Amino acid sequence: MVQSLSLDASFAALSDATRRGVIEQLARAEASITELAEAFHMTLTGMKKHIAVLERAGLVMTEKIGRVRTCRLGGRRLADEADWIAVYHQRWAARFDALDEIVEELKTTEGIDERQ
Repeated sequence: MVQSLSLDASFAALSDATRRGVIEQLARAEASITELAEAFHMTLTGMKKHIAVLERAGLVMTEKIGRVRTCRLGGRRLADEADWIAVYHQRWAARFDALDEIVEELKTTEGIDERQ
């Protein structure tokens, strides 16, 4: 159940294009909330809300130094999320492989040449 809550928070946080962009930006370098708001052409309040969602998911950490709140990538490395996706990737790959086999069998039985 704990993993499910963690996955829910991560996928909810990553469902928004702006938040994914923030993650990409912070992967390059730390930035203040003000810098991020300017980079994404949004209000400071709007960016604070996005950062709060990312913080709750553990994807971003903030630190207040003086009057500036600096953001950096959080300690979570999305390993659980990647593992969850990998399971479904394997299932779909197996289904597509089976479908490829069926298509090849149909081509053979119907005498269809691939060169056509």
